[in-house]
Amino acid sequence: MIPKLDYYKERFHISSDSEIKPGLTAIQEALELVGHPEKNLPIIHLAGTNGKGSTLTMIERIAQSHDLKTASFMSPCMKDVHDQIKLNGEPIAPDELAAIFSIMRDADLDGKCTDFELLTVAAFLAFQRFQADIVLIECGMGGRYDSTNVVMPIVSVVPSIALEHTNFLGDTLASIAGHKAGIIKQGRPIITGDLPEDAMAVFIEEAKQCEAPLFVYGKDFSVEGEEKSETYIAPNFRINNLDRSMPGMHQRSNMALAITAFLQVAQHLHIQVHPEAIQNGISHAELAGRFEKISSKLYIDGAHNPASARTLVDTVKEQFRGQKIHFIVGMLRDKDVKGVLRILEEVGNGFTFVDVDNERAMPAENLYNLSSSHVKEVSKKNIRHIIEEKNDEIVIITGSLYLLASWREELLNG
Repeated sequence: MIPKLDYYKERFHISSDSEIKPGLTAIQEALELVGHPEKNLPIIHLAGTNGKGSTLTMIERIAQSHDLKTASFMSPCMKDVHDQIKLNGEPIAPDELAAIFSIMRDADLDGKCTDFELLTVAAFLAFQRFQADIVLIECGMGGRYDSTNVVMPIVSVVPSIALEHTNFLGDTLASIAGHKAGIIKQGRPIITGDLPEDAMAVFIEEAKQCEAPLFVYGKDFSVEGEEKSETYIAPNFRINNLDRSMPGMHQRSNMALAITAFLQVAQHLHIQVHPEAIQNGISHAELAGRFEKISSKLYIDGAHNPASARTLVDTVKEQFRGQKIHFIVGMLRDKDVKGVLRILEEVGNGFTFVDVDNERAMPAENLYNLSSSHVKEVSKKNIRHIIEEKNDEIVIITGSLYLLASWREELLNG
């Protein structure tokens, strides 16, 4: 379910299927009907288990610091359908999205797409109309058969590989990597994080078959130095005094991937690179729901799988040594809930489980029963009351992005 998508579908009489249907035939036929807006866009394509959103955001801010117009397509949404399609970092305006749905109605897309395919077509139309200098597109799931994989990008980026969506992508790192590596295109560079050995082997082989230059973090480029004063290092290029606004060691590699991707795009589009603009972009890159600081003792983070939970726990260990941590958790039942909880319990002194307003949600009582924590509760209280009761602890709201979306605006607006 994508909030507010149904409003536009009903208003313009376009039906689409909420079911996930991997494959490119339907999206290709739909794009043919609207005149192939995806052609000739200056695209960076991102896939991977975790880190896509952070890497995309850093590339976006670096580009904007070079006075370039950006457009992006990300998922899932934080609030509603508008924030999945952004123009210069701002959610698409309702009037513009309505104009795009009018185009899709006139092209007779009724009944021809899934929800995500329809939104992908809408994103491409938006980007064509906006005439962005750089377009950033994040895969919805997997890569090879994801509806975004109809583009010829300037460069592709994969920050990480871990087990996820095993019912669609397979239950081994190699099989999942096979899906993600499907975004590699003939002769176009592919940039990856330091992937597990089984996954890396797949990328090396795919890049070889596509004659695509492969750049790997830690091998072809790297970052050194202390947090708040890091140095990006690549052959014939170096940037000092990088001050990331996104905390955690995992963001170090995401930053390196973002800089490397921008350098590739700059070379392709003949853009002059300014080190101070890269520094500025990195220092101002922030992403909602990714270890986002709401107040001095309140954070939100969408750790919805074991890999992202591990990243969150590692960041907690870095940032809050010796401090008490209380997690407020709500999750969807189709996730590896037990795996996430076991990892969070490494640092969590206590847990409050809450219900998420989503048909796929796991009841808070079930979460409570799966937890091994000795300090745990189920709460129906207002979020502010839960937080106030934990005034001597760091509180982290985590699990489902739908949970974060429902509470984030309320918390930010005081």
